[in-house]
Amino acid sequence: MASPRRRVNVGDPRYVEGTIKDVVYDRAAVAAPVADRARRLGRAGLGAAQIASVLPAAPLLRHWYNRWGASREEAERSLPGDERVPRPQMSSTRAITIDAPPTEVWPWLAQIGQGRGGFYSYDELENLVGCDIHSTDQILAEFQRVAVGDVVRLAAKGGPSYRVDRVQPPDLLVLAAGSTDPTAAESEPTDSVEFAATWQWLLQPVSEGARTRLVVRQRFRYPRSQSIMWHLVEPVNFVMERRMLYGMKSRAEVGAK
Repeated sequence: MASPRRRVNVGDPRYVEGTIKDVVYDRAAVAAPVADRARRLGRAGLGAAQIASVLPAAPLLRHWYNRWGASREEAERSLPGDERVPRPQMSSTRAITIDAPPTEVWPWLAQIGQGRGGFYSYDELENLVGCDIHSTDQILAEFQRVAVGDVVRLAAKGGPSYRVDRVQPPDLLVLAAGSTDPTAAESEPTDSVEFAATWQWLLQPVSEGARTRLVVRQRFRYPRSQSIMWHLVEPVNFVMERRMLYGMKSRAEVGAK
């Protein structure tokens, strides 16, 4: 009587070496990586298509995408951290409502960063330029303690980064980069102006605390010679941040169920 065939994963080294005969390999194990790659390529394609559609029309769409999701009051109100870049040359305020309380949203925000929880955006596009971002679908306990001075990298070591300027869990996170001394800002941009930026996150309870209104603001100041570059970055930043907000929303809502 023939010996029963054994089922092994196609990645089993014995299978690769050909030392197992009459093997029935697990088709799911073969299909899963292929499907995952297809999903990743699909997401990258979607992000690239959005950038391609927004970039040429950026001069006409700036007001819309720099206030995406935000009410007029949210866009015009002062937020903690504004004083770090008091006269920005470029700024945005975006918002989204999440069907989860701030305490369920905060853990996802607390762990953002390269080498941490990622940014929940189009990792595939970020990694094309060497950012090495890998967004997680889990809350990572080791990154939940956020303190002033902590570094939040946007890319692999040596790339751009922020430092935590202010943190009040689960309500507020202010990240700052560059020369954010308010007294150092000039009234008009020149080539001697130092780069400065903030990334401000405000979580407000709504619906009697059952939901969260997440407001995010970015403010930039840069030398006048970099103006063209930053105006090209701006629509890309919108596409990536909008995806990040949706990514944070979907993760928090699943966790709150």
